[in-house]
Amino acid sequence: MWKPPELSVSGGFFLIVGWFAVSCGGEAALLVLSAALLHELGHILALRLSGAGICWLRISVLGAIMETRGNLSYGQELLCLLAGPGANLLAAVLFGALDCDGLAGANAVLCLFNLLPVLPLDGGTVLYLLLSWLAGPQAAFWGSRCIGCAAAAAVCCLAVWLMWQTGGSLWLLPAALGLLAASIGGQQQGRTF
Repeated sequence: MWKPPELSVSGGFFLIVGWFAVSCGGEAALLVLSAALLHELGHILALRLSGAGICWLRISVLGAIMETRGNLSYGQELLCLLAGPGANLLAAVLFGALDCDGLAGANAVLCLFNLLPVLPLDGGTVLYLLLSWLAGPQAAFWGSRCIGCAAAAAVCCLAVWLMWQTGGSLWLLPAALGLLAASIGGQQQGRTF
């Protein structure tokens, strides 16, 4: 029988949503939240189809962290990780075809952001799994951490450059700094879907 997961939401999540809503408007915040919900539903559907259950779900600044029940093979875990960005990519294409540019853009940006090779994002976890498979867990830990820190630092530089070029909007800065802090902190416990 299906049992709903234990749910917690961090204060940082509310802070970043509030920051985004104030700096970009409520409509933009709703577009991004709808894309994030679709992203997480993609992960949940893939996990359910793989036979894994979800024990708890924590929503934080950088997305959701899920602790799962059941064993997944490397292939299943990769598919479950890529299901979130895949759902966003599919939604971006469909909404783009329907001339819903805001929804298409929010889903495309969320897809690309989550594919960055930074732990705990989907792209960082995919990189870790691939490196584990190729070179073992110890090499994967250090390799994914070094690549993740470099990618997060590049995103921070890009955010600062964009703010300088556009003359304002600071909404990218908290996400970029959170990404950098997460990459420096290393791998989190639990699966990050």
